[in-house]
Amino acid sequence: MSDDVIRAAALLKEHRSSIDRLDAILVFTLAERFKHTQSVGRLKADHDLPPADPAREAQQIARLEKLAKEADLDPEFARKFLNFVISEVIRNHETFQK
Repeated sequence: MSDDVIRAAALLKEHRSSIDRLDAILVFTLAERFKHTQSVGRLKADHDLPPADPAREAQQIARLEKLAKEADLDPEFARKFLNFVISEVIRNHETFQK
C-alpha cells in the first residue's frame, strides 16, 4: 500500500471513531429527551390535556431551524427530524390518554 492510502485509511478510522461516539451521544440524548416527554404525556393525561400542542410544536420547529442554521446544518433536515420526533412523542402521549 502507498503512504497516501495508509494515511487515508488512518483518517477514515479516526472519522469513523468520531461518528461512532457522536451516534452514541445522539442515542443517549434522545433517550433522555423521551424520558421527559413521557413525563409530559402522563401529566397531560392526568389533567385531560390534549396530546398535541400545535403552537408549541411550531415554536420548537422554528427554534430548531434557527439553531440548525447557526450550526451550519441543513434547516430542512432539522425540521424533518424534529417533525419525526414530535410525531413519535404525540403517538406516545396518545397511548397515555387511553
